[in-house]
Amino acid sequence: MVQRSSSFFVNASNQLSENDVTDEALFHQRRTFIKNTMALSIAAYLPSLAASSYASLSNKFTGLTPAESALKPHSLKDITSYNNFYELGYGKDDPKRNASALITDPWQVEIAGECDKPGVYNLEDILKPHDYEERIYRFRCVEAWSMVIPWVGFPLADLLKRFQPNSKAKYVAFETIYDEKNPLPGQTRNVLEWPYREGLRMDEAMHPLTMIATGIYGKPLPNQNGAPLRLVVPWKYGFKSIKSIVKIRFSETEPETSWNMSGPKEYGFYSNVNPKVSHPRWSQRKERVIGQLFKQKTQLFNGYADEVAGLYDGMDLTRFF
Repeated sequence: MVQRSSSFFVNASNQLSENDVTDEALFHQRRTFIKNTMALSIAAYLPSLAASSYASLSNKFTGLTPAESALKPHSLKDITSYNNFYELGYGKDDPKRNASALITDPWQVEIAGECDKPGVYNLEDILKPHDYEERIYRFRCVEAWSMVIPWVGFPLADLLKRFQPNSKAKYVAFETIYDEKNPLPGQTRNVLEWPYREGLRMDEAMHPLTMIATGIYGKPLPNQNGAPLRLVVPWKYGFKSIKSIVKIRFSETEPETSWNMSGPKEYGFYSNVNPKVSHPRWSQRKERVIGQLFKQKTQLFNGYADEVAGLYDGMDLTRFF
């Protein structure tokens, strides 16, 4: 059961100590790092954003529902070097190599649709009001590989509530950056219909585990990981966690999503991690953990079933959705 405690979420049965977290050198001295180095690095990244917002970050962790000792966060190198971000290229190392092509300053986010406070908001206005948290989440790609990532960010629900969605808002749609006149390297090919689109049902978007990530390992989110804002929905396949968000739209009807548009028989709207249902071209029963020799069993909802299964009562879990 996920419980709210001050400014962070705590999974009481799986809370981690500082020694359980990582072997990253900077991360060992958490409190000093959070209060000093992190605040300074974020301030440099977004000069107009008060450093105190990040300095208030909690020193607790959530996530990691399965308590296997092997499931510790991957290294910053792994997390930032093995990526799917087609806007920056199609190989796993392309996003890092082409990261400089993504310009994140200035950055604006358009809020539209069924809400009382639509508009175009500067990034600092999106970020300023929020208390930042650290959450360790499992990350499962639809390609059947996985990582464990220590994110920095805040609940998506806290952001969405600010724009006062109305009673017609049943879904939330997201779009990634796309400039037709100056496309990013991967957007010069019609592999997908640009801009990249994703969406959630409102109850999924408002769930306590769903977050907006702005950093990794206490550092600003690298471009190849979806700077400056990305979605993280840990019980869904990774392509649902859209990167570099420039538009959020509240909708009464289910929004179109990029991979579902591209391959409707292979990628459903929901795309919850489900070992019982194979992708049409490969099994989802096991996953390759980056850096490990042997595959491990995939868990329903990526191990978060206790928290999120109730969202799908009555739905058929034997189909790919």
